[in-house]
Amino acid sequence: MTKGFAYWMISAALLASAGCAHHSGVQDDQVQQISEYRLSREDVVEVSVWKEADLSRTIPIRPDGKITLPLIGDVQAEGLKPTELEQNVQKQLAGLVRDPHVTVIVHDVNGARVYVTGMVTHSGAFPLRSNMNVLQALALAGGLQEFADRGEIAVVRADGKKVSVDYDDLVNGKSRVSLAAGDTVVVP
Repeated sequence: MTKGFAYWMISAALLASAGCAHHSGVQDDQVQQISEYRLSREDVVEVSVWKEADLSRTIPIRPDGKITLPLIGDVQAEGLKPTELEQNVQKQLAGLVRDPHVTVIVHDVNGARVYVTGMVTHSGAFPLRSNMNVLQALALAGGLQEFADRGEIAVVRADGKKVSVDYDDLVNGKSRVSLAAGDTVVVP
């Protein structure tokens, strides 16, 4: 093997591994976002207790943020990560069941919503998906109606704060406003 060929092989390997490392970082970010998910009202969860079919349930989280399970009754679920709910249920079952192993699976994500109202084709509540922005919410609502005011779209945050955005700035990429659960997009 010549020195030139060996140098070329090492360079190619380094470039390939650098590309893989970058790609791996993107996946790690996505996995971290998924693992940070917190349960919301109306989400449907399966609480499975290994070898205890009578204690396992697939149930929605109630409006008060709780679920009801056999033997232990009401358990707070809203605001917890699925793994935190697993640990809480497991602790509560520890004195009642021999060596409980609990798994929580999120079946339906229904709790996090954004609202779009005003001069859009279909006003309503829409499920909030990760990293949703105003333009995407407007697309879910069918877009703007013909006489909508494109320059004065308002985002009313769940905490009551208001942000004004221009539709053309959104489309041209000059502005990007991310949405959070409970936000309302108002198109005059």
